[in-house]
Amino acid sequence: MRSFCPQTGQSPWSNWITNHGTKARDKSKIFPSQTLLKEGSNVMFCCVSPVGVNITSITLRNIPYPLLNIGDGVKAILVSNLAIPTNLFKILSVTCTDSAGKTSSVGKFVSFPPQKPRNLSCTTSDMININCSWDPGRKRDQYDRNNQTHTLHIENSDQAPIPCQPSSCIFPAVPQRQEYNIRVEVKDQLGEEMATYSFNISDRVSPLLKWDGVIPEVTEVSMSWTVLGNLTQNNFLCQVSVDAETIRELTLRCENGLCKVRLEGLHPNMGYSAKARCSVNGRLWGKWTWPKLFTTDPLVTLDLWRRIDYRSDSDIRRVTLLWKPHIFGRATTVKIQAYTVKWSQEGQTLTELKDSRQSQADISIGPKKCNFTIQAVLNMGFSIPAHITILPKDNSEISPLTKRLNKTSAGGFSLWWDERTSVTCGYTVEWCILGGSASCALQWIKVPEGNNTLFLPPGHFKSGCRYSFNIYGCTEHGDKLLEIQTGYTQELRSVKYPSLIKLVKSTHASVTLEWHYDEEDAAQPAFITGYLVTVQKVQSDTPPVLFNVSVGNPRQKSLTIEGLQQHQEYVCSVSALTKVGPGLPVSITIRTKINYFSHLTKILTPILLLLGCTALLWPLRKMLKNVLKKIFAYPAGMNIKTLEFESFLNEIDQKLQSHKVEECIGCDIEVLHIKPLWYESSILRTPEHTNTMCSPAFQPSLPPSCVPLQTGYCPQSTVLLCERPTHQQTMCIANKSYLSTTAEPQEVEFSEIRSSFETSDSYQRSCAAVYGYISNS
Repeated sequence: MRSFCPQTGQSPWSNWITNHGTKARDKSKIFPSQTLLKEGSNVMFCCVSPVGVNITSITLRNIPYPLLNIGDGVKAILVSNLAIPTNLFKILSVTCTDSAGKTSSVGKFVSFPPQKPRNLSCTTSDMININCSWDPGRKRDQYDRNNQTHTLHIENSDQAPIPCQPSSCIFPAVPQRQEYNIRVEVKDQLGEEMATYSFNISDRVSPLLKWDGVIPEVTEVSMSWTVLGNLTQNNFLCQVSVDAETIRELTLRCENGLCKVRLEGLHPNMGYSAKARCSVNGRLWGKWTWPKLFTTDPLVTLDLWRRIDYRSDSDIRRVTLLWKPHIFGRATTVKIQAYTVKWSQEGQTLTELKDSRQSQADISIGPKKCNFTIQAVLNMGFSIPAHITILPKDNSEISPLTKRLNKTSAGGFSLWWDERTSVTCGYTVEWCILGGSASCALQWIKVPEGNNTLFLPPGHFKSGCRYSFNIYGCTEHGDKLLEIQTGYTQELRSVKYPSLIKLVKSTHASVTLEWHYDEEDAAQPAFITGYLVTVQKVQSDTPPVLFNVSVGNPRQKSLTIEGLQQHQEYVCSVSALTKVGPGLPVSITIRTKINYFSHLTKILTPILLLLGCTALLWPLRKMLKNVLKKIFAYPAGMNIKTLEFESFLNEIDQKLQSHKVEECIGCDIEVLHIKPLWYESSILRTPEHTNTMCSPAFQPSLPPSCVPLQTGYCPQSTVLLCERPTHQQTMCIANKSYLSTTAEPQEVEFSEIRSSFETSDSYQRSCAAVYGYISNS
């Protein structure tokens, strides 16, 4: 070895020394010999065995590692990235075993070197002592054997080094010094680190506060604290935090270090926790004070309303005052001891005391304006007084607007009204169950100014109950009724049936019904929109005949049903109609009258028609008689009697009755009436013949004539009637027929009558063709 010195130069070399190494005697030796090892390093553990003995294994934490042959009797293992043990005392155990069966163990501690201090900062709260703090970095275990030392050096001062805590250091300020240059050193067995910091002590003032007092009220609190230390500033920027509220930043003027502040906007009867801190320049803030607990005072308000009963025979009014106490907060128990009721009218003031269990007061007043004030008496004072004004009595006041609520919202009520410019202090909505057996339990809700809607949830209302909502507008002179709204949360169809049905008028084809019903009855479970009248015919063997008539006006209580049958029984039912359907019906049975006029008409109509025709044809009686003679006259020269001819046909008909339809045969019938100089023959031919000819010629000078024949049920063929000259006249009847065996007589029905005249050189003929039926009778 040799040394170097800047003044004298280098020294000569020392003498050589020979190191023969360590020799083990009784048991093996383990290296390295130091107790503390560095975390993360690569370490070679060596075992030196006694003479004549070899190392057989080396373990670390009872884990064997591969052996490395270093020399005669020396073995080693290599451990990379050494880690801190996880056991309680952080000891790393190394064990060597030799061939003689002996073991040697040693414990090693593993730690990490010191870290450089971070975020070094210094402050003072009284300009006397300076407090420096930093982040020491990685936290050491309590069983760590690597002990550290922390030292603060004021480099621009001759003061001695100052021993410090692992993360802070307090030292006295140097008199008359503003600027400081400091150095913090951290040393241990594995190395050392340091950090530097420079500051002006005037910029590093951090005020320290001490609570002086906290005085809570209902919605505010007064707080005061003292700034500790020799600080000459009178103005401080302070911050106050009350529970989870936003931090309020205030600029305060403190006298002799005493700062006062008043916080508003708190909730009554509620517990709070407050803390504060201050700053000189707004850049460096002092520490927060310890939390200060306090509770605001209770708040009791009265929701006041009134009901006025007017007497028609007097100016005296009965006013019922109703109130609801509201206690805010639950931090402490608030007990109401009594209520004071004051009212003044025409310069006279009266006071009445009510028990704490009462919630209304009945007072009689005159027709003039009256002011009421109610206040709750508490065990710690009084509540906020509630005021209400009763307007003077006005008999000429216009009736309020009435409205029917047709729609509800989710089972509740959605109220809406027109805004009034005269309303200056909001609205009041009061309601009551209408039609109930018990007295009305008046309810009310105050609505702030500028809002003209209100939703009332369904929990306070029942289906099928009618509610009336009175909407009042508040002015500086009192409350005035603006609107009345009535409705149901849900209408039901089980309304009452009409109390009475009377048959007012009855005819052969109509009935008039009349009933009585109170459609404005508040006990009804729905609004009455009209009536349903049903008329049903009482008849068991045929389907019932129904007449359904709806009356759309609930005030109309009579109806006439027309189109009925005479002398019939009908069941008439009447039920009240609602928006959800008809209610319970009530019925009555009636019978229509007999229509005598219709029977008389049936009898008189043919008589009158006959008389009318007679009257019309009487002047023409002579002309009609001649025409009928010409139509029904027999041919000239024939002496045929009508009765004889009819008896003849009847006789023939009786003889032919035995023939069936399929057995009907043709017959020849001759009817002779011989007069001088003429001959007539009549032949009924078989159905095969299609033409019938008359014997010799007619004289053209003779006029043709046709004889009407009565015919019966069977279809007949053509019947030809021919006239002969006067000296030889023959009537020829050709009949092609099928005679039915039906015994029932049938009426004569003529289907067709045609006449034709043909003339030849040898004769002239006149014929009449008759189609019809021959009656069996």
